[in-house]
Amino acid sequence: MNKERYNQIIDEAYENYSKEYEKDNSFGLCLLVQKPDREMFINKCKTDPEFSEKWGLKIEERELSLEERADLSREKRRTYANWPYWSLEEMEYHLTDVWNIPTRLITLTYNNETIESYE
Repeated sequence: MNKERYNQIIDEAYENYSKEYEKDNSFGLCLLVQKPDREMFINKCKTDPEFSEKWGLKIEERELSLEERADLSREKRRTYANWPYWSLEEMEYHLTDVWNIPTRLITLTYNNETIESYE
């Protein structure tokens, strides 16, 4: 995923949220409640399905399995004859420290657009 596009989508969703928040607060009803900043908005979308649905921004994160990471590594590595004989520790070492294979999948959905990113 293009990090720039990810940020554009987050910014657009947060801007829509901010406008509604300010409109709802136009009579000073929520003066004691501070509007969540962008980071708080993102975290709330990740953890609160109702909030996420209301603002149309769904952010899901999950850890990749060792098998998924090995599949991703095929693009970055040559074939190693002894790969099937490596211990889990050797595989983890090569995936993480040698080939820098991502450990997480992030899926962002907004306005019927879905973007996947690996970190």
